Parts: sequence; C-alpha cells; structure tokens
Amino acid sequence: MKRWIVPLLLAFVWAGGAVAQDRKLRLAVAPVLVESGLMKYLLPRFSLKTAVGIDLVKASEADVRLGSGDGLPVILRGDQVFYVKKMVEGPKAARLVDWLGSEIGQRTITAFRHEGVQVFTGAANLAKVVPEVTFTGDIVAGEALSFRNCGRCHVIGPKNRMNGVGSTPSFALMRTFPDWQHRFEAFFTLRPHPSFTQITGVTPAFADHLPPMIVPLEISVDELDSILAFVATIEPADLGAPIVHQ
Repeated sequence: MKRWIVPLLLAFVWAGGAVAQDRKLRLAVAPVLVESGLMKYLLPRFSLKTAVGIDLVKASEADVRLGSGDGLPVILRGDQVFYVKKMVEGPKAARLVDWLGSEIGQRTITAFRHEGVQVFTGAANLAKVVPEVTFTGDIVAGEALSFRNCGRCHVIGPKNRMNGVGSTPSFALMRTFPDWQHRFEAFFTLRPHPSFTQITGVTPAFADHLPPMIVPLEISVDELDSILAFVATIEPADLGAPIVHQ
C-alpha cells in the first residue's frame, strides 16, 4: 500500500495546480457597466483575443476592479470616469488592464451601443499629463463667454447645470483631464466644433456647400484666452467616490 502514497500525492498536487492554473480571472464591476450591457459586449471580445476567462464577483473576491475610484482611466460616461485597477499581481490581471487601456480595447469600448446609442467612450487618454501654464485672459469676461457660447452644450457651472447636452462632458469633468489645457486651447479643431466654430483670423470660412447646421460659435483669440483663464479657476469634479458593487 505504501508504494501508492507518493504517486497519489503527486496526482493530487498536479490536479490542484491545474485547477489553480485554469481558474478564471475574477472581476468586480460597477453595476451601471453591467446593466448597460457593456460587459456582455466587452468581455467575450477580450476572452476571444486572449483565451482568458472572466467571472464577475464581489469586490472582496476580485483580482481586478472596474469602477469609480482610482487606477487607470479606461471608460468615460458623461461626467463619470471608470478606472481599472489590479487587486492582485498576475499575468491574467495585467493582461485585462493592459487590454482595456490599449488602442483596440479603447476602440471596443467606444464602439458599444445601447439601444443604438453610444453611451461610453475610451478614457485612457486622461492619463496623459500635459504641463500646466498660466493664462492671462480676463476671467470675468471668460465666464460670460463660456456660458453664452459653450453653455449651449456643456454644463459650465450651477447656473446652467440642467441645460447641458447629456453626451457632452461638463467643464468640471474636463478639468480633471490631465490634458485639459490642450483640449480647450484647440477645441475648435476637435469634433464636432469645426462644423460650427469660427476663431477670428485662425479658422477658414465655412465652405459654401457646408454651412453650419446650428448658429455658429464666433469668438476672437483674445476671447478664447479669457475662456481659458476662466476655466483654469474651475474646481475639477470630484471623481473619487468608492466603487459601487453588485
């Protein structure tokens, strides 16, 4: 009988190692990302590319968390940023984090549609840091210009908090972006602004066959400087709420 003990022990050790090796990656996700259908869209595509299976679990059991809090920004929904964070070290956890922040992962997030409507966009670019500069424009004038011109779509502050377009980020949210300065300085080059924006002496006139579909936004370079000076005074949105679990 004793001659069977060692082989049996080796068999048990091998089987236990195989189970541990084959265990799926455990992921805790903010409920809104599940309820929207994004996870059903996203995770099978990740698993198909990587052969890494995933189980959704509660936060205390997770290898990786995806929700509000800290970590790598990967998903943007209106004013809310969702971050992915490894809770354990390991190749599977690292692979999911890397994939969500990669170009293909970001494109997959942006491509998702809920009932035909784009809900989420990739947010990995929020991690890019741009040096901060000082703006010399007129802050008071910049505030008035922001409400008059930008407030048609963006929430600027409490005065128009109910008037913004839901799919556009608020100024407070954009102030959390490390590259917010570039975004505001070059906003007229970023879609959809070129189709209705004129910066005096900078942008070309609208083509005769492509008139703006809405009332044009027309400002000077000095007025843009004032808007930048005002935006620099805005307190960045507080995105540090703890992750909400199922």
